[in-house]
Amino acid sequence: MEEAGVGAATGSRRESISPVKGESPLLGPRGEQRSCGGVRKRRDPSPLGWGPRRGRAYPATAPSRCPGPASATASHQTPLGSSVPHASCLDLWREKNDQLVRQVKVAQDSRLSLRRQQLAQDALEGFRGLLHSLRGLPAAVPVLPLELTVTCNFITLRASLAQGFTEDQAQDIQQGLERVLETQEQLGPRLECGLRGLWDSIFGYSSLLLELLPALHLLAGLQAALWLSTDSLGDLTFLLQTLNGNQSEASENLLLLLKTWSPPAEESDAPLTLQNARGLRDVLLTASAYRQGLQELITGSLPTALSSLQEAASGLCPRPVLVQVYTALGTCLRKMGNPQRALLYLVAALKGGSTWGPPLLEASRLYRQLGNTAAELESLELLVEALNVTHSSEAPQLLIEVELLLPRPHPASPLHCGTQSQAKYLLASRCLEVGRAEDAAEHYLDLLALMLDGSEPKVGPCIPEVFLEAAAALIQAGRAQDALTVCEELLSRTSSLLPKMPQLWEDARKGIKESPHCPSWVSATYLLQGQAWVQLGAQKEAISEFSRCLELLFRATPKDKEQGPASSGEKGCVSDVALQQLRAAALISRGLQWVASGQDTKALQDFLLSVQMCPGHQDASFHLLQTLRRMDRRDEATALWWRLEAQTKLPQENAAWSLPLYLETYLGWICFPDRETLLEEFQTSLPEPCDL
Repeated sequence: MEEAGVGAATGSRRESISPVKGESPLLGPRGEQRSCGGVRKRRDPSPLGWGPRRGRAYPATAPSRCPGPASATASHQTPLGSSVPHASCLDLWREKNDQLVRQVKVAQDSRLSLRRQQLAQDALEGFRGLLHSLRGLPAAVPVLPLELTVTCNFITLRASLAQGFTEDQAQDIQQGLERVLETQEQLGPRLECGLRGLWDSIFGYSSLLLELLPALHLLAGLQAALWLSTDSLGDLTFLLQTLNGNQSEASENLLLLLKTWSPPAEESDAPLTLQNARGLRDVLLTASAYRQGLQELITGSLPTALSSLQEAASGLCPRPVLVQVYTALGTCLRKMGNPQRALLYLVAALKGGSTWGPPLLEASRLYRQLGNTAAELESLELLVEALNVTHSSEAPQLLIEVELLLPRPHPASPLHCGTQSQAKYLLASRCLEVGRAEDAAEHYLDLLALMLDGSEPKVGPCIPEVFLEAAAALIQAGRAQDALTVCEELLSRTSSLLPKMPQLWEDARKGIKESPHCPSWVSATYLLQGQAWVQLGAQKEAISEFSRCLELLFRATPKDKEQGPASSGEKGCVSDVALQQLRAAALISRGLQWVASGQDTKALQDFLLSVQMCPGHQDASFHLLQTLRRMDRRDEATALWWRLEAQTKLPQENAAWSLPLYLETYLGWICFPDRETLLEEFQTSLPEPCDL
């Protein structure tokens, strides 16, 4: 990157902007003098190919002293062009600008944050006062290069300290453009055109000095940064097309337009700038490429996203941004089916900075796709630790940086890794899914502790489901008593809803949507409590909990049929399918307890009802078959056996719906242990068919 601050860029005036052949710099074609206020149409291709105004000599009279803010304001009413500051005043103002730029450089290099902040704030106030003095004078071409430079320095430092652009910066840009148009006697009605109209007006005329080109290009760069940060992409495209002389007007590709833009080099004796136009152009190019690539990644345009992100990685990319770009590249390549290349980018992202959250989360997704469960869980554990560590971020540069122009990570973005509790929930739920019950139980207990102290309420799908998953993990880990404690905590938090349940059910029948799913949470809690009592060997308590669960479930009204089943992504919603599975699970669980107590008749009733409530639940059918066989009800058992035998030969279809994790875990506990063995044993007991 070019030195953006104290070392002003060297170079000569743009050679492509020259008077038309046969014209004098102060006279029109063939030596004719221009009339006052006349404007020559631009003939050279540059949008800012301005020459000196003809027909009017620049004023030579000078005030007796350098006006400060008060006297300058009073002199603002003098006729346009009646006076310009004396050369000594311009020198003093320029020296003040250069001194403030150097002060910002000292502040940037300071390792003491308080001193750095104080020096930067003092410099900001210095630029503000200097700009006030310059704007207190009538707009004059000899002063405009310095005034525009001070305007750009003020906007740059102000946006950097505020870490973003505001309406104030837009007003500063507008005032600068209006001052340029004042010297052209072209202000008038264009005040109502807004910033886009002002830029169009300035680029539409060619009557200014070449000395204004670097400052105007820098001001245009700041305008581009402001429009990019506010997603005003149409205005940004227009501005870049105009900067490129409308030569690429047909193109709306921001990256191509930014690459085509070639700001003029600053003169060696020009006032110092905090950031020159070419450096700002490079920042804009990187930020635009990254924003575009991230949006294409979210919308699924993977090949174009890959190209844009690679463009961003090859540009002026600070280390924190490079970590984000590498992470996005890893996501893109993973989705494109290139896991090895994706892994290389993620390793580079982890080595590149201290912001480890996004690359670790993406690494867990990659390992899950590869089927490497151990590496996936290790990545999630590291993610939880990384989000628990507070990193001291580097002080931002006192310039317009790439980070300043980037949006906050969207929840759909691969760079959104959430909070520590959200990462903890992801780790706990994955441990439960893959059968690591002991680890899952510990992670869920840690998560509940975070939730109950109120530090991080946003966790997973919804708070009741987190409690239910925690209870399921504890039961699976053999910690039934702890599971009962978790269930009691959940019931105490939802007990205020219980008196309202009859009204809720009535409201649900009438179509009123006030918390229609609260009964499912409570009934699921009773279901898990029943299983915990089973594990503790308390048969009577288990049957009682299963019965309470069923009582609630048979009263609860599912979602309206026209709404369809709720997707797994809907927080707090339980689909009709989930309610059916809950009923079947409770009936099977109670039926198994009746079997254990030798009450086959009651068990048969529950198993029959579960098959009726959930016809596709094969575990219910197998439990029913075994009970019919044990009760020697051969005809009914044979009919059921033929049906099950036919179903086992049909191709198994993947379910189009998903169940809550706690319910999937529970269904694994009550599944029939050996279906094929039961079918084979029953077949051998059937009488041989008689040959006719």
